[in-house]
Amino acid sequence: MNLLPTTLRGTRVVLEPLAAGHHDGLVAAAQDGELWNLWYTSVPTPDGMEKEIERRLTLQDRGSMLPFTTRRIDQKTGEPAAIIGMTTYMNIDQDTPRVEIGSTWNAASAQRSGTNTESKYLLLRHAFELFGCPAVEFRTHWLNHQSREAILRLGAKQDGVLRSHSRTKNGTLRDTAVYSILEHEWPMVRDNLLHRMSRPH
Repeated sequence: MNLLPTTLRGTRVVLEPLAAGHHDGLVAAAQDGELWNLWYTSVPTPDGMEKEIERRLTLQDRGSMLPFTTRRIDQKTGEPAAIIGMTTYMNIDQDTPRVEIGSTWNAASAQRSGTNTESKYLLLRHAFELFGCPAVEFRTHWLNHQSREAILRLGAKQDGVLRSHSRTKNGTLRDTAVYSILEHEWPMVRDNLLHRMSRPH
């Protein structure tokens, strides 16, 4: 299982290995919509962005996470442009192998633009076709209906709900909805995502 940082490029987004130099761009992306104020997400505040980058890179060094910075691709030039968010492979199980796609957030102006769909496509393709994962997992807050609906639109199926699974940033207990896509489902999921991405946004 190849866990080396790598760049994944599509037509709308490019996923670059997270680096400390992405700090200012990530702060600007989080400020687009003040995403840290959404109670059901864990988007870092501007003051907390440096610490979050360090946390993700530390987990990368330990082999349990492979974090990415998401950039929009300029449709006129075809070149990577503004940073719009972050995403990761996380909870990496190298023996199975198996990964979870999560810790994802995108600037408000980038939402419903097709960028998130393509990001998930790039990550899923890499996980199934390069890593050889038999399953890829997604987790989200049970009350985050927008995220749950987006995961289902990818073609994932719900495995279950982990009740009182973890603490949220305000200290309340979170029920976590767990979803997955299996290796034999990937061709159908891939074709669905390619069809969705072919439509104009």
